[in-house]
Amino acid sequence: MTVTQVILTVMAAIILINWARKFAISRKLTHYSAKEAKEKSKNPNVMLLDVRTAAERNRASIKGSIHIPVNQLKSRVDELKKYKSKEIICYCQTGSRSLTAASILYKAGFKSANMKDGIRTWNF
Repeated sequence: MTVTQVILTVMAAIILINWARKFAISRKLTHYSAKEAKEKSKNPNVMLLDVRTAAERNRASIKGSIHIPVNQLKSRVDELKKYKSKEIICYCQTGSRSLTAASILYKAGFKSANMKDGIRTWNF
């Protein structure tokens, strides 16, 4: 095996392991439709977390939601400690970044969930 083949094999293994970890965690999370999340958000023990960019949030947002972009979540997770007793439903545009955010929060000990199809399916 050449050095290039070893490097490519190791890189492929790392990608596969990371995908498997994300998949395993996503199976432990609750996934809500927008309709279900809207209903759940009426409960005072539930909060919505918008993980989109500031520009996306400026175009449309869900009233009462908190905003922390997914790329800042790990460094700002302490801001959510006051919500530790609540279920945090993460949302983005399509449900992909919110899955990553919900996984980050789950690993940090929060009760988190994903709005699976994103804000684009939310009826304002």
